[in-house]
Amino acid sequence: MKRGLPLAVVIAAVGLLMVLCPMHTIEAEPRAPVIVAFGDSLTAGFGLPQGETFPVQLEAALEARGASVSVVNAGVSGDTAGAALKRLDWALPQGANAVIIELGGNDALEGIPTEAIKTSLEKIIEAVQAKGLPILLAGMEAPRNMGKDYVTAFAAIYTDLAARHGLVLYPFFLDGVVLDDSLMQGDGIHPNAKGVARIVELIMPKVDELLAKVKPQD
Repeated sequence: MKRGLPLAVVIAAVGLLMVLCPMHTIEAEPRAPVIVAFGDSLTAGFGLPQGETFPVQLEAALEARGASVSVVNAGVSGDTAGAALKRLDWALPQGANAVIIELGGNDALEGIPTEAIKTSLEKIIEAVQAKGLPILLAGMEAPRNMGKDYVTAFAAIYTDLAARHGLVLYPFFLDGVVLDDSLMQGDGIHPNAKGVARIVELIMPKVDELLAKVKPQD
């Protein structure tokens, strides 16, 4: 029976190999952050091709700037704030890192009392923040035919909630778009693809603020 090498020789050989071939720690690249766009038809992309919706155009714009960010479309056409609250638990996927909340337009069109709208939005905000996720709150404006008092109280919903909960606020989601017929669909309510591109351009500084609040990912 052949005898093996002496233990001291084996140890020395192993040590030499470790010097000549040092082990390298493989570090996994950080996971790209996920923004969930949680809203109504303006988020869902009513009347638009799938590739022209707000979440898709926002993700493409971020990518064009060299930012690797996934934007999930969690918009449902026709949703009021109350309806959105009921689906919140399953609308936020695991792995979400930030949320854009765009709701309230349908509430105003239905004339829902502003205090009820505010209550639903606040419950959504509190539930999202309980998950440790930063929020960009996109405001809306009520139709002028609802009367001055309603319009004023409706606008205050968003500024009050943003101040109370420390949110990034974009005061009016359709700013710079809604009064330009070339940027709106024929219904005068929903933006066309060019209008969505304009929204993305104008909201981008606020999206940057939102991303700055995202916790580093493993």
